[in-house]
Amino acid sequence: MQPIQGTPARPPGQEPTQAANNAGEQPLSTLQRTVLERLVIRLIALTQQQSAEVWAGMKHDLGLKNDAPLLSRHFPAAEQNLNQRVETATQNHTTRQVVSQLTELLSQGNNRQAVSDFIRQQFGQTALSQLTPQQLKTVLTMLQNNQITIPQPQQRPATERPLLPAEHNSLNQAVTKLAAATGESGKLIWQSMMELSGVKTGELIPAKHFAPLMTWLQARQTLSTHSAPTLHTIQTALKQPLDDTEMRAITEYAQQTWQATPQTILTTAQVQDILNHVFLRRTERATGTPEVRDIQPIYSPFVAPIVDTIKSISTRPGFFFIALLIALALFWLVS
Repeated sequence: MQPIQGTPARPPGQEPTQAANNAGEQPLSTLQRTVLERLVIRLIALTQQQSAEVWAGMKHDLGLKNDAPLLSRHFPAAEQNLNQRVETATQNHTTRQVVSQLTELLSQGNNRQAVSDFIRQQFGQTALSQLTPQQLKTVLTMLQNNQITIPQPQQRPATERPLLPAEHNSLNQAVTKLAAATGESGKLIWQSMMELSGVKTGELIPAKHFAPLMTWLQARQTLSTHSAPTLHTIQTALKQPLDDTEMRAITEYAQQTWQATPQTILTTAQVQDILNHVFLRRTERATGTPEVRDIQPIYSPFVAPIVDTIKSISTRPGFFFIALLIALALFWLVS
């Protein structure tokens, strides 16, 4: 009896090597493709990517051309790649949700200042973007559980509302521009604004100071580019120019403080002092006590016009005698 020609005998359960190689070159099975497609769908939901973009990215990571088919032997590496992408996308999605919740809470009360103080003390950072996902989650949890101390502002009259977020942002942008133009610290500029507004640490700037502060910031930025500023330069730099009364008061202030005329070139410190003076006049934060130079003599309302007239006519020789007679008559009446 002749042996059967063909495949040689092999032990039971042992697959031929060639068959194993051929199996690896087969297209993905239905089960394998279903597993990969589910991972792709999860990734699309987390990242808003397109399906083709996800498949192309995965093939690129595996070293395959975009038009190359996935085979059964590629399945383990493809599944691992997609799982890693899903894990990363999940972490990023969670972080975005935490940041969104934090942003909503920061707009309430004094939470922004409280969180700023907390992350500076606990993590040595000054911005939420510098925190790790776990640190962000810690901040959110503590804020939700009222475990972060909220600084309470000093109570103001109901009519003096604090700055709105949009107003605060506008001031902050102007401060940033001024700091860039002058090289001065933004923190010091804010400190100057707080002192001008008469508020203390933890107290909010009243909204009524928004317009004068914006004028103060913009004028400082404009004047920082002038090499020889004068009172007239300051007048043109102000968004709300000085009226006649203000200009007269500022001119007198400069004359009495530095013997400066409207044409005198002012130093940077003098310019800032004058702008501070303008701000204080416009916000009516003067003490109300008249300075010595502002006190008028008791006789001023009655005598000043006559004195001015005498001064005027005394410059004319023909009228000097008349002026002298008027002065003697006035002296006789008062005595």
